[in-house]
Amino acid sequence: FATYYGDHMVLQKEPAGAVVWGHGAPGAVVTVALVGASGLVVMKKTAQVKGPSRTWTTVLDPMAQGGPYTLMAEQGLENMTLRDIYFGDVWLCSGQSNMAMTVLQVANASEELAAAAHYPYVRVFATAPARSDTELEDLEHIALPWSIPTAAENLGHGNFTYFSALCWLLGRSLYEALGSPVGLVEAAWGGTPIEAWSSRRALQACGLPEDTGSPALSSSTFPHQHLSGPQTPSVLWNAMIHPLLNMTLRGIAWYQGEANAFLHTDLYNCTFPALIADWRQAFHVGSAGQTEPLLPFGFVQLSTYRRQSPDDSFARLRWHQTADLGVIPNARMPSTFMAVAMDLGDEQSPYGSIHPRDKQNVAHRLLLGARAVAYGDKHLVFQGPYPTRAILEVTTGLLNITYSQELIYHQRDMQAFEVCCSRQAAPCQWLPAPVVAVGSHRVTLALGGCRTLVLGLRYAWAEWPCEYLSCPLYNPQGLPAPPFL
Repeated sequence: FATYYGDHMVLQKEPAGAVVWGHGAPGAVVTVALVGASGLVVMKKTAQVKGPSRTWTTVLDPMAQGGPYTLMAEQGLENMTLRDIYFGDVWLCSGQSNMAMTVLQVANASEELAAAAHYPYVRVFATAPARSDTELEDLEHIALPWSIPTAAENLGHGNFTYFSALCWLLGRSLYEALGSPVGLVEAAWGGTPIEAWSSRRALQACGLPEDTGSPALSSSTFPHQHLSGPQTPSVLWNAMIHPLLNMTLRGIAWYQGEANAFLHTDLYNCTFPALIADWRQAFHVGSAGQTEPLLPFGFVQLSTYRRQSPDDSFARLRWHQTADLGVIPNARMPSTFMAVAMDLGDEQSPYGSIHPRDKQNVAHRLLLGARAVAYGDKHLVFQGPYPTRAILEVTTGLLNITYSQELIYHQRDMQAFEVCCSRQAAPCQWLPAPVVAVGSHRVTLALGGCRTLVLGLRYAWAEWPCEYLSCPLYNPQGLPAPPFL
């Protein structure tokens, strides 16, 4: 089998078929058998090993959730047996260091680690950090083979290693909500920009040259950065994602973007939608059509970094994470969902304020999006309130903003709204617009020093826009209103 098969794994359940693949002698026939707990053969498949690649692939018939099963592959006199296999939902978790933080590093770590034993049907697997200049067919290294979660050996293994706390908390919550086994695959590396996770196809779609890895091009394409190692364009796609493409997946969770607050920030409104579209196409093709074309894709909007920083690159990146449309899903990013995290800042984090320890609220917000978008719960509120219109009352100097949902107002921050006036030459001088009234669905702002035509309005446009769980606006479900421009 390919190196990432093993005892204890979870394969994707119905309606999709799980893909099984591996290596063999060219021209040989491989027989794959799935055996139930009683010893009865549930299904048999045969596959021929292709010549140059020495690989074989077969798609199992769709299986209902459950197990345990045994999976066997035979080629002539050689055979391999994998045990304790379950069918459930398989989720891929990827990104940079906030995805890589382990359960050991997050809030309430000891309670979370102690609870791990209650979730033997949530299985975990982690790729090792690796990079390659060419697309690999197989993983070179594995950090964690398929495992039943344990406090010490995997969930609490160390800092930024395995296993991802956010991935674990999301998977555990999905298991509680759905009652189905969950398989979690982690592929994350701290400090890495989206370009490293993007295929050359995806980079080209955003006008980045195909050979962005060559030293000659790096200096001109990325003038302020010496991109090397895991920051080099496409190297993580090549080594950590491309080898997984045969897997049948149910969804993807992504936490990345901090690195792009310092690199190609204003290209992210292209590079992120391009990565999503490209990964979906690649997994759909790689799994012989078993992974759905609009694979649900959830992500975390950037949290906070420096409290008093005048820099707005985090704010711009948050906006670009929505393809500059503010709400998710949208026309440019269908079948996506987002966890707002700007109210989860953690100045005292021992890992630096860029690494907030509250991953439980992040996972809860991702779970709501997953249930609504990936699992079709139409009645679930999974995102905060967003403006539907803004009307300027010229005579009174007031701006009325109507929101899509009922509002809960925290009066702690009067500077959250800002307006841009036409009397200011470009670039805009943004002026605070104090809140003078809040209704069930409406916020009224005083324009104060901005008496002429208002050209722009923005909310929570700062690197650290809110105190912990205290943004100005939430809905009754406790979800914060996302920032907008």
